Amino acid sequence: AFDVVAEELRAVKLGARLIVRGDPEYPDLLASIHDPPLVLYVQGSLSGTSPVAFVGTRAPTPYGRRMARRLAGDASRRGLTIVSGLARGIDAEAHLAALEAKGPTWAVLGTGLGHVYPTENQALARRIVAEGGALISERPLGTGPKPEVFPRRNRIVAGLSWAVVVVEGRHKSGSLITARFAAEYGREVLAVPGPADSVMSEAPHRLIIDGARVTADVKDVLAALPEGQMLEARSDAGADRVSPSTAKAPTEEEARVMALIG
Repeated sequence: AFDVVAEELRAVKLGARLIVRGDPEYPDLLASIHDPPLVLYVQGSLSGTSPVAFVGTRAPTPYGRRMARRLAGDASRRGLTIVSGLARGIDAEAHLAALEAKGPTWAVLGTGLGHVYPTENQALARRIVAEGGALISERPLGTGPKPEVFPRRNRIVAGLSWAVVVVEGRHKSGSLITARFAAEYGREVLAVPGPADSVMSEAPHRLIIDGARVTADVKDVLAALPEGQMLEARSDAGADRVSPSTAKAPTEEEARVMALIG
């Protein structure tokens, strides 16, 4: 049997906490999807506005790394919270870009918080928490990497975010799973076009054919936010200051309607 008390004590030792759906700290956007996690394990701070996800291949080209860094960094400097999955490749580039921009970033793990994966990103995970971001998981603390948990993780990445930006990936990329969840939840899907002769352009180009927004500049990302979702640019952003957000997360019913009408 699962020992809840022991799990809570272990979470405290890790500096983490358990947030149950319905708790005031539970993210409204995630709560609005049709299958939100009952419990979130969180290490760090969930403060941050206008979350947008950046996802893509674990083996990016130099072009993909450059675009992920530029778009996520510019988005962070304009007040967005950068969401990704702490995977090697595009995910790590997006998290690093947010940290360099001095903005919050949330990393959603497929493993438990006591088993950060991949091991090469453990230092990045510690830095995310230390610099005001958060590590998030729905899995018990000791859960290790299993292939079946990562698609479920992707629904949380999509559910936490107003929009999902796909930067590189092959035709069977896991980022397409995240994009599919985003569309299902009524969120915007954006894709960064790439070289026509690169296999890493297969996923974003497929999404563009299917109707995703093309994005090559942070203005495209900002345009994908809901009307009224205003931002407070950071002091080094070089962008005009605007008023804080007045938008509300869609209800579950509204998200389904938005998904149906595309």
